[in-house]
Amino acid sequence: MSGTAAEGAVVWSRRYLDYAWTPYHPMNPIRLELTMELAGCLGILDGATLIEPAAAADSDLLRVHAPDYVQAVKDAVPSSWDEPDEFGIGGEDNPVFPGMHAASAMIAGGTLQAAREIAAGRVQRSVSIGGGMHHAMPSSTAGFCVYNDVAVAIAWLLDNGFSRIAYIDVDVHHGDGVECAFRDDPRVLTVSIHQDPDTIFPSTGRAEDVGEGAAAGSLVNLPLPPGTDDGQWFRAFSAVVPRVIAAFGPQIIISQCGADTHREDPLAQFALTVDGQRAAYLAMRDLADRYAQGRWLAVGGGGYELLSAVPRAWTHLMAVVLGRPLDPGLPVPQDWLDYVRAKVPDAELPAALGDNGDLSFTPWPGPAEESTDESDRAARVDAAVAATRRAVFPLYGLDPDDPRV
Repeated sequence: MSGTAAEGAVVWSRRYLDYAWTPYHPMNPIRLELTMELAGCLGILDGATLIEPAAAADSDLLRVHAPDYVQAVKDAVPSSWDEPDEFGIGGEDNPVFPGMHAASAMIAGGTLQAAREIAAGRVQRSVSIGGGMHHAMPSSTAGFCVYNDVAVAIAWLLDNGFSRIAYIDVDVHHGDGVECAFRDDPRVLTVSIHQDPDTIFPSTGRAEDVGEGAAAGSLVNLPLPPGTDDGQWFRAFSAVVPRVIAAFGPQIIISQCGADTHREDPLAQFALTVDGQRAAYLAMRDLADRYAQGRWLAVGGGGYELLSAVPRAWTHLMAVVLGRPLDPGLPVPQDWLDYVRAKVPDAELPAALGDNGDLSFTPWPGPAEESTDESDRAARVDAAVAATRRAVFPLYGLDPDDPRV
């Protein structure tokens, strides 16, 4: 990186708030508005590099998406369709909203700009909390996602000097769209840590799905059981992800940082705290520092506890990217509490920037913490770790049963 590069940058536009499905849809853009307001109240954006993006051009969307799909998004009009069309447009999950193409292209343009800032050497790290639409497929919407901004950015990087890109997805849902886009490309490593696909959308991302042929080993899937908490999540993450990243040797790390792993998220069943999510961001930044010359691009993603979990999690994410990590024990600013209650008078809001989470864990394969869950969740976590290591590690010449690896 250039010696004049800024440490980190935030890519943001209020036009991200136009990505608004219906008033009662789980993905409400108020989560982005409240995140930026909290970051502003805490002062982490003072003097920071803030970048206003432009919408992605059709030529960039077509790096990933089929022409007839992009045209269908442009042509879509709001209706009362009960079922999605051939492109997945319409229905309960992905209803048409006014300006859908423009809003979705703006999200993609933000992640693309974040990638360009790093590629040009202007910053080491960048973040666009509006991004992370990791379920969108080449020819269809899926899981609240229209254009796959992350895949668009990766495709652009591959055409602009990068040949080893590691994508780490810590959303509670499998990063299926990004995996699909690059599953045959050995230049892109996709790592997804997610809830057991038998228990949650999109029902994909099993340990044995590792890629084929020249791309064997480029897919890493670590599915964990419902109820996985901070310590169990980090026991699994630390037993798999650093080893694979080190073996792959990326030039840049891209992270999808969905906040729906939080214990209060209404659409998922993990039990992480904001403290655990913050620690995950720090861990991924450390991986970028150790293995990718500090290059790290972070985006948002899922997260449906709109008022408490998401704003705190992604404020921590921006702070980590900017090199200004926040103490999770700090009180939430009164100005922010007043701002939220002016919009949602009966909101139950947190007192601190963290949840006083317990991040302690015994590294795998030491004795797991005893679980109070009748299903013995700790044993299931360890079984998931073992399955992923045995599926992936031999493809990198690593012994899956060696605790030193």
